[in-house]
Amino acid sequence: MTAVNDIIDMMESLAPQRLAESWDNSGLQCGDRTWPVKRIVVALDPSVSVVKAACERKADLLITHHPLIFRAIKNIILDSPVGEIIDLSVRNRLAIFSAHTNLDIVNGGLNDLFAQKLGLRNCRFLEPPTETHDDMVIQHGLGRVGELASPVNLGVLAEMIKTTFGLAVLKVSGSLLMPVKKIAVCTGSGSGLMKQFLSTDAEVYVSGDLKFHDAKDAETHHRVLIDVGHFASEQLMIALIAGQLADRIEAEGLDVTVEALGIEADPFQYV
Repeated sequence: MTAVNDIIDMMESLAPQRLAESWDNSGLQCGDRTWPVKRIVVALDPSVSVVKAACERKADLLITHHPLIFRAIKNIILDSPVGEIIDLSVRNRLAIFSAHTNLDIVNGGLNDLFAQKLGLRNCRFLEPPTETHDDMVIQHGLGRVGELASPVNLGVLAEMIKTTFGLAVLKVSGSLLMPVKKIAVCTGSGSGLMKQFLSTDAEVYVSGDLKFHDAKDAETHHRVLIDVGHFASEQLMIALIAGQLADRIEAEGLDVTVEALGIEADPFQYV
């Protein structure tokens, strides 16, 4: 029998918990490590609608990017959103597990996939911490910096990104005629890495949740920004984790199915 803890061990090999930021709460959010697992669903957020959908599919484990619990909670009220999710989880024996900043940081994780989708080559870390473990130096880091095969105008790059991610609009700062080749990226909220971006030789920074003052700072340094939105930059994790887990489960001959739960959408509408 495959248990929740067996899948957690697999997730540890894909996105080690030790890589998570200190403020983060990646890991098992709700449930029992000994519960049996035959069906896994993967989603971006452990929202009420996602948890209900997982329960309807008779899933035993829900894996998400964003954690259910970020800060300590003082009570569990079942008619509150978090209380309802915990109630659904326990009553339906659905464990909830999150891989958040550790999946962003890990080599081969979400930022690498994002850079790959943009066609970037020769990638390096935008913010590269070095970790020593078992006498081996393992490199991981936040964001990526890479280059296109050949320069394009910012407007052409923006249209390519819209097509790649199925977006109707983008938020772009700077001249659309500016030629760009070197690109920095960060999935999710990238505003906190503006200083690191400006210290590189990348002409453009592609991320989500970028701010007015970020655009002004970029303008001062003759750089440009493309904001794809938080959702678009992170929903890639669903296929990434579902695919990698399915491959490992098949390799180990386990009787477990993995489903990418494709019911979520960007909470923002652009009108």
